[in-house]
Formats: sequence, structure tokens, C-alpha cells
Amino acid sequence: MKKVSVSIIDFNGRENTLDCLDSIKIINKKGFEVSIVLVDNFPSKTLVIPQKYFEALDLKLIKTKENLGFTGGHNAGIKYALSKNADYVLVLNNDVVVDPNLISQLLGVLDKNDNYAIASPKIYFAKGFEYHKERYNKLETGRVLWYAGGQMDWANVIAKHRGVDEVDKGQYQKTEETDFATGACLLVKKEVLERVGFFDDKYFLYYEDSDFSQRIRKAGYKIIYVPDAVVWHRNAASAGGSGSSLQDYYISRNRLLFGLRYASLRSKAALVKESIRLLIMGRKWQKKGIRDFYLRKFGKGNFPA
Repeated sequence: MKKVSVSIIDFNGRENTLDCLDSIKIINKKGFEVSIVLVDNFPSKTLVIPQKYFEALDLKLIKTKENLGFTGGHNAGIKYALSKNADYVLVLNNDVVVDPNLISQLLGVLDKNDNYAIASPKIYFAKGFEYHKERYNKLETGRVLWYAGGQMDWANVIAKHRGVDEVDKGQYQKTEETDFATGACLLVKKEVLERVGFFDDKYFLYYEDSDFSQRIRKAGYKIIYVPDAVVWHRNAASAGGSGSSLQDYYISRNRLLFGLRYASLRSKAALVKESIRLLIMGRKWQKKGIRDFYLRKFGKGNFPA
């Protein structure tokens, strides 16, 4: 029987994590086994998980000695999953709630073609977590799109979520190849991880999924968007909210790292020019992120995370 291991990171977000685990408890497991590796990535406090979750789920809790970020936390989860002979790893945010048929839908598509490396679902904003709450009525909440496939704007080196802020009316209901999978939820094959590697720890947080996706595409694989697989996301619940200092630092630094690896020469030149402007006129943590890129301070860097 196929083995699917779910890698989840908790960073002082116990309530979100328990809600996520509750949704996994009722997941459809027909034709495959599901185990969970939960990485407690908040070193100054111990995550306490009630015993009932260990009884209801095949759950392994790993405590890190330091904050390893998204990359290091999930790399620890992936490494453990592969050591237990997982055939697939589901990388999952702790701030999502999954539909019971999530894994079965992703698996059903991923196994159709040897060149399919990753399957990523349709992701809605959880109710009350929309960017523009005033736009939507009660019937529309829970159906507002956060991700319906990824589009890479190479001219500006920006990873964009297709359909973001739109109410789902079936406009993105085609299973198809996409530019990148979001790290909020993606299912990846074991053999792909063994060939391409894990997340790059230089990123720590943000753009690591774009880098991972780009390496996978360069290796000849495809990334598939699966609209019948669904999760709901409490957007930025683990990162202090959109536009936070944390996002300013890591996105500014890591966009440079990603762009100078993969973009065209013209886009690289524009990115360097923009970084110089941000060094002079940017917000405090944007400036620090840009500076640390040029000083080659990667990983956690100088942000007090």
C-alpha cells in the first residue's frame, strides 16, 4: 500500500496546528496509508499535543534545537518521512484545514504520469482571513481564492498566485501544468526528492517553494495544479500578517537570491537596480534584507526570528 507522510511545522501556533490535525483525522485514506511528522520549530517553548491525537493519528513529534525556518523545518520532516519509507510527502502549512479528499485527489493526478513531480491543490482563504474582507458577502466567504496555480512573472521576478482574491465560480477548474507549487500545500514523489533534493536552506522562509519548483522543472518534471483537491488557508497566520517586518526582510533578500539564479540577464539587471533603490528608500527591514543578500548572509540571517 502507498505511504503518504505529511510534514507540518509548528512555530508557536498550537491552535492552528490542532485544527489542521483535526481535519487530517477525518481524511479519506482509501488505498493509501497516512502518517504525520510534526516539527516543533519554536525552541523557547515546547509544543504540547494532547494524547488523543497520537491515538487517532500515526503522529511523530520532532523538537528542533533552534528555529530552522520553513526550509529547515520541512527538510527535517521530509528526511524523517523518507527514513520511514514514505512514497510521497505532503508538505503542509499548519494554518490550513484540508478537505477530506485532498490526498486522494492529489494522488489520483500525480500517479497518471511519471513526469508529474508535484501536485498542488486549489487553496481558498479561510473565512475571515481574506485580504479584502469588505468585498465579500457571507455566501462568498470560504470560496475566495488564495491559489489556483502559480504564475512566475519573470520580467519582474515576482511569484504570483493565479486567481487570488477572486470568488471561485469554476473559472480555474482545469487540471493543468503550473509554474510553481506553493509550499502551503504540495504533494511530491519520493523519487523526485531523491533526485532533485529538498528545500534550499539559504532561503529559510519565502521563495523556497519557487526555487524548489524551478529545480524540479529544470530536471524535466512537471508541476500540476489539481482543482478538485482543496484546502482553506489562514493566510500569514504564522508570519505576523501580510506586509510585516518578517516578510519585508525575507522576501526582499530571497527575491534577489532567486532572481539572480534563474531570471534573464535583463531581469537580473533590473533586480539589482531595484535593490539599490530599496537600500536607499526602502523600509527598515527591506534595507536589511537587501544588505544581507549582498553580504551573503543567508539562512536565518539577521532577522530576530
